[in-house]
Amino acid sequence: MRNSIPNGEERKINVMALKTPKMLTRKIKLWDINAHITCRLCNGYLIDATTVTECLHTFCRSCLVKYLEENNTCPTCRIVIHQSHPLQYIGHDRTMQDIVYKLVPGLQEAEMKKQREFYHKLGMEVPGDIKGETCSAKQHLDSHRNGETKTDENSNKETSEEKQEEDNDYHRSDEQVSICLECNSSKLRGLKRKWIRCSAQATVLHLKKFIAKKLNLSSFNELDILCNEEILGKDHTLKFVVVTRWRFKKAPLLLHYRPKMDLL
Repeated sequence: MRNSIPNGEERKINVMALKTPKMLTRKIKLWDINAHITCRLCNGYLIDATTVTECLHTFCRSCLVKYLEENNTCPTCRIVIHQSHPLQYIGHDRTMQDIVYKLVPGLQEAEMKKQREFYHKLGMEVPGDIKGETCSAKQHLDSHRNGETKTDENSNKETSEEKQEEDNDYHRSDEQVSICLECNSSKLRGLKRKWIRCSAQATVLHLKKFIAKKLNLSSFNELDILCNEEILGKDHTLKFVVVTRWRFKKAPLLLHYRPKMDLL
């Protein structure tokens, strides 16, 4: 008589077979996904990834901004982004940029090095996180040169405090932007503290909500924010505003706010 396995045990064996690690993991070459993480305009890996809100195609911000200076269509699908102000309908894609930096070894470090060299060459102050990392490294080296040492207990305590602080502040490592918010209308009052510093990834919409909260306005939609007398789109990041409207000018970024004007 042929030996047989009870149905219950047979089912258990099949389930265990499905859980083998070899069936759950698969190596993928970076070459196979290059088409999804590269810019169609420069054919390089995405840097400061920016997505067209109309069709969701993504490019390097500098490449896209330069392209849209003379065009109003998407470089990939040729859909019209906007007839006259296409730059107001693109937005920073932080998720995509994080993915690119995690997939491509050494890309983020190389890009930050280029940014440092760029700002030093122009004699400009290195923004936010780049300067912070440089200072941290310098302080670390100086402490060793001076023979300063820390006990394991103090070191562990500081590490724990730093980790807790990082958990409570999700934008602590972001590039920072200094802003001056000036009122541009007699119908609104000025802010008591018009100088602020925040993440470069914050958007114009965040500033509208901030101002509306400070001025006790019923809705942030009642506000327009301008740079160089040009109304800014609500999805623009502050870094985008600095690059496109405040390039080569000294900090802080000067922005004006006023009651929203309905244009006919």
